[in-house]
Amino acid sequence: MMEKFDKLTGIAAPLPLVNIDTDMIIPKQFLKTIKRSGLGVNLFDEMRYDRQGNEVEDFVLNKPQYRDAQILVAGDNFGCGSSREHAPWALLDFGIRCVISTSFADIFYNNCFKNGILPIVVSPEEHAKLMDDAERGANAVLTVDLENQTISGPDGGEIGFEVDPWRKHCLLNGLDDIGLTFEKSASIDAFEAKASAERPWV
Repeated sequence: MMEKFDKLTGIAAPLPLVNIDTDMIIPKQFLKTIKRSGLGVNLFDEMRYDRQGNEVEDFVLNKPQYRDAQILVAGDNFGCGSSREHAPWALLDFGIRCVISTSFADIFYNNCFKNGILPIVVSPEEHAKLMDDAERGANAVLTVDLENQTISGPDGGEIGFEVDPWRKHCLLNGLDDIGLTFEKSASIDAFEAKASAERPWV
């Protein structure tokens, strides 16, 4: 089971770069693990740290007002490149539960839902407004309401967004692929009992 997503109120960090690929999100040298935890420290590693391993002060997630960001307002075509599932793992481990952009790479988009992250597609005009909100530093607080499919800004403005009903159901109920299977456990048990009774020699 993954953590449920219903309503999220948190700091939104602005990352207006376009074509941020999965190698930028989590570089290939950190893909040796199959654990979902521990990758957050290396999120955007090559942008967050210099070659000596020191923090780059002007990178957004290193700034004091954005260190606890839970929402990312990112540029167009976010998550392009290779299909590594470590990318949403790293975002989630850092604390990012929602990414807002004008477009996402398909595989990354699907992987987000499977890992409890809500990716939201907005229009360029809405994106510009949200990016402006995110640039307010400690006042860059957005509320993402999945049930009502709205994003509320610090000035009270509201933007609606679309989401597939099935994916919405899974996020609201914290159901990943394993959780979905457990939902059918009674049917699976009944099938196995029937199969054993009909073919006891198997």
